[in-house]
Amino acid sequence: MTISRLFALLCLVVFSSGCDKNVVYKAHEDIEDGLWYIKNKPEFKVEITDTLATYNLYYLVRNSVQYPYYNLYLTRKTTTPGGESSSSLEEVFLSNQTTGKPFGKGLGDLFDHKIAFKKHYQFPRSGTYTYTLTQSMRQNPLPFVISVGISVEKIETAQP
Repeated sequence: MTISRLFALLCLVVFSSGCDKNVVYKAHEDIEDGLWYIKNKPEFKVEITDTLATYNLYYLVRNSVQYPYYNLYLTRKTTTPGGESSSSLEEVFLSNQTTGKPFGKGLGDLFDHKIAFKKHYQFPRSGTYTYTLTQSMRQNPLPFVISVGISVEKIETAQP
């Protein structure tokens, strides 16, 4: 990794690590060598204690500007505290299809994307929810994906 890329990555981490009291869970997994193989399935365990609150859930994707597509197909497997599981295939957009301009926040050649996949969601029961992410593109490995993750944020309700 070049010095400039290392510096850009360090700055990105420092600037994006601000405190946010509404974040219940936030984690990402680095993709080794920026090559995301289909067999690599990052798993995120989210502990939910407040089932009366509503939440927004986000994908966190970090890619380099060399990423060859404007979109990314993700398969998300969700396992509930009771052991039930479901899967969902979703297309997320990382850049403008026409201009190629990245949608995320960037520094140097790295871009961070925070993409909602559930808004105003209320968890049905407390416990540990497991989210497993798989890239579902036709290219294997998928190059220039640096990390993927999940963020769960509690929505503040207005106080009277």
